[in-house]
Amino acid sequence: MTAPKTPDTPYAPPRIFGPEYRTATVGILLCVTLVAFEGMSVGVVMPAISRELDALDLYGMSFSAFLIAGLFANVVAGLWSDRKGHALPFVAGVGLFVVGMALAGAAGNKELFVLARVVQGLGGGSTIVAIYVMIARVYPPEARGKVFAGLSAAWVVPAMVGPAVAGLVADSVGWRWVFYGICPLVVPALVMLLPALRQSSHEAAEPEPGAALRILSAAATAAGAGLLLFGIDKLHAAPLAGALETVGGLVLLVIGLPRLLPRGALRLARGLPTTIMMRGMYSAAFFGVNSFIPLVLIQVQHFGTTQAGIALTTGALGWSTGSYLQSRRAHAPEKLLRLGATAVLFGVLLTMLTALPSFSGWIAVPAWIVAGLGMGIAVTTVSVTMMKQSPEAEQGKNSAALQVMDTLGSALAIGVGGALINLIGHAPDRISVGFVVIALLMGAVALTAVVVASRIRS
Repeated sequence: MTAPKTPDTPYAPPRIFGPEYRTATVGILLCVTLVAFEGMSVGVVMPAISRELDALDLYGMSFSAFLIAGLFANVVAGLWSDRKGHALPFVAGVGLFVVGMALAGAAGNKELFVLARVVQGLGGGSTIVAIYVMIARVYPPEARGKVFAGLSAAWVVPAMVGPAVAGLVADSVGWRWVFYGICPLVVPALVMLLPALRQSSHEAAEPEPGAALRILSAAATAAGAGLLLFGIDKLHAAPLAGALETVGGLVLLVIGLPRLLPRGALRLARGLPTTIMMRGMYSAAFFGVNSFIPLVLIQVQHFGTTQAGIALTTGALGWSTGSYLQSRRAHAPEKLLRLGATAVLFGVLLTMLTALPSFSGWIAVPAWIVAGLGMGIAVTTVSVTMMKQSPEAEQGKNSAALQVMDTLGSALAIGVGGALINLIGHAPDRISVGFVVIALLMGAVALTAVVVASRIRS
């Protein structure tokens, strides 16, 4: 869309819910909502799944399988989108996601359920990257910030009602219908996105010379992340074996990860490389603490499960508000990223008070509203800035790099946090100490983001 040529006619900025973009916007938001609902719901029904499938270790295995498969799919889908357009990786991703949901619902043993999580991860990873590329190809630059704000908002409803709905479904008709129920909802989203998928057709680009090497690098990175997380999880029980696996995972990451990121990313080169890396910093700082807030509230502050979930819900509301505010007025992206990182830093440090019995655990609510607000401002800004810094032929590859850092940042932070909790101890006073250490480490990550925000300028 371009400004009209008639001088007397005011230019109307594109509206993502206007006639031209309405169906694409609703379809995209519905897809993201379904993926988000799955992510928010699995943890709630996992105890019932564990009991029925007799798999006490299902928690870690299932989440890791989804995570690592999604990381690999991010890269493959990005290359595929750059080469052939976003239509095929999107349809393939949605199809795999639905197949994975059906397999999970039908799983009769632990192995099949973990396989289903792998298939879901492949589907979800491919779908999200294809959606990023779809936004770049379908919407004009001035509308993309609003679409990315909409994506963040699409996580709010699942964050607020997903666990309750999943629990109600599991109690009334069984946990399997938490997975089965999502499958038919994909159909209207696909129908609405048919016009946007047709816009994927463009002249095929030449195959990237290093495409095969990038896929191998993605496999090495995924295997390295999986081995690293597995090793970290074993450190407290089997230090030698855990250390060897951790080192092996790090070696694979060192080999594979640099080829999945823009040149100079690991040394925070100016421009796009730093933009990509900052996504990992934000995810690490926020989710590295977010995952342990319920633990400290329940074990130290003696909250119930529902009470402990309120802090995470308010974080989702803060995130959506930050995304909305970011989209309302144009500011220099480095200022927005610095503001977002500062808010995350403040929220993370404030949550440390929840680990002290002399303070009310409800302080987690304002703390996580502030942290979520910072994430809403920062994550949307990173996404929009990455698109502006990427040539059209590299939008898929750079979207994949963004997702790789998002996944690695949160996964590694959570893994390190879990290792610290296991190492320091599980008694309430030991959990308090462990949570404070985690918050300090993640606060250091957020502080790093504050310092390097100006380096996104080329």
